[in-house]
Amino acid sequence: MAEIDPITREIIQNALSSAADEMSLALYRTAYSTIVRDCLDYSTSLCNAQGEMIAQGVTIPLHLGSVPHAMETLLEKYGDDMEPEDVFIMNDPFGGGMHIPDIYVVKPIFIEGRRVSFAVSTAHHLDLGGRLPGSSACDNTEIFQEGFRIPWLKLFHRGEPDVAIFELMRTNVRVPEQTIGDLRAQVAACNIGARAVQALVERHGPQTFADCADDLIAYTERLMRAEIAAWPDGSNTFTDYMDSDGVGGPRVRLQVKITVEGDSLTADFTGTDPQVRGALNSTLSFTEGAVAVCVRCAMREEVPNTAGMFRPLSIITEPGTVVDVVMPGASSMRGVTGFRMVDTIFGAMAGLLPDRILAAGEGGNTLVVIGGLRKDRSPYVYYELMTGTWGGRPDRDGNDGLCNPINVASNIPVEHAETEYPLRIRRYGLVGDSGGAGRYRGGLAVEREWELLEGETHLAIRSDRRDHLPYGLYSGKPGTGSLTILTRDGDQEVLPVMISSTLKEGDVLYHRQPGGGGWGEPLDRPAETVQRDVRNQKVSVQAARDEYGVVIGDDLALDHEATEDRRQQLRHEPVAAGHEV
Repeated sequence: MAEIDPITREIIQNALSSAADEMSLALYRTAYSTIVRDCLDYSTSLCNAQGEMIAQGVTIPLHLGSVPHAMETLLEKYGDDMEPEDVFIMNDPFGGGMHIPDIYVVKPIFIEGRRVSFAVSTAHHLDLGGRLPGSSACDNTEIFQEGFRIPWLKLFHRGEPDVAIFELMRTNVRVPEQTIGDLRAQVAACNIGARAVQALVERHGPQTFADCADDLIAYTERLMRAEIAAWPDGSNTFTDYMDSDGVGGPRVRLQVKITVEGDSLTADFTGTDPQVRGALNSTLSFTEGAVAVCVRCAMREEVPNTAGMFRPLSIITEPGTVVDVVMPGASSMRGVTGFRMVDTIFGAMAGLLPDRILAAGEGGNTLVVIGGLRKDRSPYVYYELMTGTWGGRPDRDGNDGLCNPINVASNIPVEHAETEYPLRIRRYGLVGDSGGAGRYRGGLAVEREWELLEGETHLAIRSDRRDHLPYGLYSGKPGTGSLTILTRDGDQEVLPVMISSTLKEGDVLYHRQPGGGGWGEPLDRPAETVQRDVRNQKVSVQAARDEYGVVIGDDLALDHEATEDRRQQLRHEPVAAGHEV
């Protein structure tokens, strides 16, 4: 590889990042479904001629690990059997994918007959068939229940679409207009990425572009290794749990040992439970992405999103476990496992980097899928990625109502939900007293309530953190747990965290996400800060007294003397501490 000057590398790096972001915006603006257009469940990337990632758009961080495995399997199957204007498609979890709803679209980019790059888009689709609307249910027990499974195929041959693939998809999904529309949006995003790369190559020449792409990957690796080398050597093990195996069975154990040695980091998942009966099983690519995201979040340096970030990392799993699924395990709801892996990895890293790691947040998106028929018999699938909150951080409170830090997602706007679906949103907001107490408070939980206005529909819910609360760190207290209530004919029923059921006209579904864990000793939180939380209705007067030892009067004035006495009293009482690492 020729030596690349830093200025040229910086120019090309920023151009590639901009191109990946432009792909992302194009996909967002042309998508049909709420899960892509509103929930933002997609990602875009660019790779070099060998399929190594050289840029990723500002989209879902957990998709970081998806591209390397996908590109490996694509090149294993097709090698050099690629031509200009070809486009490839795949969603097979056992063929390089993550789970069936995520479709990969890849376009090789050519200049004068020479392959110079790849444009990649990955999007979660509303429905790809299977036993239930949305193709996702925690109680799926094998891959064959989860929908239309696509190995690597050519979707376009030299610019001409393969009509058979489109027809097969259209025939096997419940909402073909949205599914095919989102697929074409992915193709459009790849076309935009291809044009940007072609312009870049024409400006700098194919050899300079190839050398810069390789240098950018090596540069990322150097930054990663330099950062890890500055961390203290050592190991720490952490264990966390999911409340259910997806089919009403026992809790699921996730365990990881993080070891920093020199300029490399190892994540060993030995001790994690075997793969479960339900659809919570994660592919190895998703597990590797979770590790990379956590390391990325702990870094102080700005690091390009390239394949170089994986080179200092070693991930140890045992095939047939919940973090490394084998056939025919179901994986459509593996997202919650990814979030729990992140909490587990962060928990282990907190013992090595206490000044950088936040307490547990809401535990990941709550997924609510409501699918049925309208009065005119037209099908619909409502896919809500309900996003929540952060845990307290070493230097500030957790964010209230912001999506999990290793995700980029958003709740469906109320107006869209009510105009496009037979639903009414009756409640939407933050929940007071839900953030774990700490020197830095955990973020508040998000709550939402839906009413079904017509018909009878299928309901699938994927939530967690009801029984195993979001942990606090360094004497911070855990956040509150999740809660789901179904009201039917005036009677209320508390639902399991993961369920496949039905909704009938007039039913009301309420869900409260968990609150974030606190960081640090609650009695060290400035009394004036607690008073401000009370005035903002984030903390009640009673919780201020019980959790923080801050006494506030009926006029919301701070009683300094009573606060000092109360805090002295609490400091001498045995109290339940947060997770000590």
